[in-house]
Amino acid sequence: MPDPMTAQTNIAASTAAEAAAFPLEEKPGALFAAYLQRTRPQIDDYLARTAAACAPGTPEATAADLDRFLYAPLARFTTSGGKRTRPTLCLLGCEAVGGEAARAMSAAAAIEVFQSAALIHDDIADESELRRGEPCTYVTEGTGVAINIGDLGLTDVLGYVLRDQGLPADVRLAVMEKLLQMEERTIEGQALDLGWVRDGRWDILPEDYLYMASHKTAYYSAAIPLVAGAIVGGGTPEQLAALDGFGMAAGLAFQLQDDLLNLVGDADAQGKDFRSDITEGKRTLLVVWALSHLSPAKKDELIGILESKTADPACLARAVELIEDAGAVDHVRAYARELVAKAKGHLCGIEISPEARGVLASMADFFVERAG
Repeated sequence: MPDPMTAQTNIAASTAAEAAAFPLEEKPGALFAAYLQRTRPQIDDYLARTAAACAPGTPEATAADLDRFLYAPLARFTTSGGKRTRPTLCLLGCEAVGGEAARAMSAAAAIEVFQSAALIHDDIADESELRRGEPCTYVTEGTGVAINIGDLGLTDVLGYVLRDQGLPADVRLAVMEKLLQMEERTIEGQALDLGWVRDGRWDILPEDYLYMASHKTAYYSAAIPLVAGAIVGGGTPEQLAALDGFGMAAGLAFQLQDDLLNLVGDADAQGKDFRSDITEGKRTLLVVWALSHLSPAKKDELIGILESKTADPACLARAVELIEDAGAVDHVRAYARELVAKAKGHLCGIEISPEARGVLASMADFFVERAG
């Protein structure tokens, strides 16, 4: 993994090429934000129309219970928040290779409901209290019921595509294979993330973290949505490979920006989640880098704060000070921007629509310039 100076040099070296290949935006991410705004109503409408429900013929009283305990909570969680970034990328991947975005709607919905399931389960594992400004599902519904609600979401992932008779059988099969890969890789990343915490591991190296974050975040946040959409759009192997490489780099940059915002972002915008990564003792790249660059005494001090589960603002501020002193904030910020340059490089020399190329480049910038 490059040091900050190397990262900055690589970014500077790619600036001229990027300027020639991609439009400059007065506000980074503006094109992507506009695309999100344009596609979200279509995605929301599709999710509302296709939400899981009881089978026809279910007795009325039983149907009411199932709706209360299962179907309504999942639909409510899925429709209540989120930017719809992942399903939007699925539509964009389809358009990028010349397909009609609407044909990728079932794959887009599958990815969104997977996120719902993952977040519902994540909140239980992390013992979180709030999600999207509201009490977590397990808080309102109980842990057992919430686990089952998340399980329904996982089941629906393949169901959306399997039942889409508007897609040829071979396309459905190829998309489902990608969705299975997405689920497997995300679960692998989650296993590492949870296991390191359970075993009290602080010997994590930067490359360990990057493997975990790539699997837990990059696959389902960018790479698979783009590739699944491109499969529906009839993309070539070269186009699929380029979008996959773009998505993996941009998706990892997205996670690094999340980590940065949690520690050094806008406290008001972050709300009660601000610096929660310290309270939860998360092994972020910021922490991993800091622990490998601090003196033994400061390393022990930072680990002590991370293990204390403290929410005391002064202790949290001290942890951030130690992380900054180690150069971790500058390093992670520079590396995230290098990943964006790398992502854009995957779009060069590949045949995709000019409009989609611009939106994708804007998306990469949005991932590292966003404030929330």
